[in-house]
Amino acid sequence: MIKSVVFDVGETLLDDTREFQAWADWLRVPRHTLSALVGIVVAQGRDNAEAFDYLRPGIDLGVERQRREEAGRGEQIGDGDLYPDVRPALAELRARGLWVGVAGNQTARAADLIRALDLPVDAVATSGEWGVAKPDPGFFGRVGEFAPGDRGEILYVGDHRDYDVRAAQASGLQAALIKRGPWGHLWAGDVAAAQPGGLVLDTLTQLPDLVRPR
Repeated sequence: MIKSVVFDVGETLLDDTREFQAWADWLRVPRHTLSALVGIVVAQGRDNAEAFDYLRPGIDLGVERQRREEAGRGEQIGDGDLYPDVRPALAELRARGLWVGVAGNQTARAADLIRALDLPVDAVATSGEWGVAKPDPGFFGRVGEFAPGDRGEILYVGDHRDYDVRAAQASGLQAALIKRGPWGHLWAGDVAAAQPGGLVLDTLTQLPDLVRPR
């Protein structure tokens, strides 16, 4: 039985388009160039941060984030960045008695911005606050402490086959893939084949009936 559902952030709850466009503008490269490079490195099983090295070898993203903030061009997250199914799905999960959390590979500032959205969730955390990021098992150890229930009673939902689904399962959690964003579409078939009957979602509004039918 599932007691808790914990969601990844980028391309699960949030459309990342605006943030990637902001990075491309900051680096003074065409927006499609950065998007294509991110897609290439991720399809190769590498971290999307490596795409930035092609544009600026040796770039320190932490330093660049700070420079963006100081220039008044820092990270922004608003209601318009949420996918339209997010609020209804989260609210319905809570209405059915599930604990709902958010935990992804984002900065501590992003955590504050997400909390300011006042989503229908019980708690929000990010890798920037925890000091450990996916796919490190330590991240999912923190998820296991963060969410009520034994690890097998916690479902982690994300768009990334390796960082979300496989890493969560390796840590004893249950996992579901949301088929959106480039990686969710790219790997949906892999996830479905690896776990017949496993959860591959077209929309988050499917989830309440799958984990706790009325």
